[in-house]
Amino acid sequence: MTENGSVTGLILAGGRGSRMGNVDKGLQRFRNSTMVAHVLRRLAPQVKRVVINANQNLDAYGVFGAPVWPDDLKGFEGPLAGLETGLRRCTTDFLVTVPCDSPFLPTDLVSRLHIALMEAHADLALAVTDEVTDDGSTQIQPQPVFALMKTELLPVLSAYLELGGRRMDGWYKDIKVVAVRFDDASGFRNINTLGDLQKYEVEA
Repeated sequence: MTENGSVTGLILAGGRGSRMGNVDKGLQRFRNSTMVAHVLRRLAPQVKRVVINANQNLDAYGVFGAPVWPDDLKGFEGPLAGLETGLRRCTTDFLVTVPCDSPFLPTDLVSRLHIALMEAHADLALAVTDEVTDDGSTQIQPQPVFALMKTELLPVLSAYLELGGRRMDGWYKDIKVVAVRFDDASGFRNINTLGDLQKYEVEA
């Protein structure tokens, strides 16, 4: 069982939204609300508190009642910059990250990641799902933006970023990682384009 009081939830909304026409994805209207509001409602019961990492429209994100933390590393350097900011400011033992464009995230995400991390004595637990390829076979698909980690990893991540690394999973070689398989991949769907937004607006 997850001790909610030991986990801070970080919603990553710091990107430019280039695949959606350079709009702020988290603030796009979706099912009578916004995408970030759906993520917030699903994540909040699983953690002690939720914060939002955003680099634009800070006042608009502030309306949701969660602290808004811009990247300390300037220049829209990607989700790892938001993660570093979260680890630097986090006051709990663990930090979990989710993207602002995944409004269907699992309601048991944090508990399952936490259990696996503790049992494996790992530093970070990330979700993985099954993906059907074009030839009909199935392969494991890592979901590195959905991850729970120890906040003490900050120096490791900062060192990776200082060397120019930006891949979300590029720093895993320096820590112990455990993968947690989720059978229902639909909870990890990203709404990346306006077409996706329209499709999932009406699709259950």
